[in-house]
Amino acid sequence: QEQLVDSGGGLVQAGGSLRLSCAASGRTFSRNVMGWFRQAPGKEREFVANIMRSGFATSYADSVKGRFTISRDDDKNTVFLQMNSLQPEDTGVYYCAAGPLGSSRSDDYYYWGQGTQVSVSS
Repeated sequence: QEQLVDSGGGLVQAGGSLRLSCAASGRTFSRNVMGWFRQAPGKEREFVANIMRSGFATSYADSVKGRFTISRDDDKNTVFLQMNSLQPEDTGVYYCAAGPLGSSRSDDYYYWGQGTQVSVSS
């Protein structure tokens, strides 16, 4: 079983950057696909990015391609989301998640972090 702790959120101006981290405490981190999702006020949770085991492949939502980069450090059981050129529409609570499949569906992820708030001002 994995326990995930998200961190790194904050308030930034449009065009700024943030780096989110997600630390896992279980023993199966390296075997899991890791993902980031976000939820804006009044909207459903949406896929942002995922990274396969050993980091051999990544996938991004169209809205963040070219601006966000997901990475993982299996030695430290941590996954990162580097967010550049942030826009107000990127505002929301960001959650990391772990699961067995390289999927963009939240139902395919079994473990979730508590979320970290990202707010981008115009």
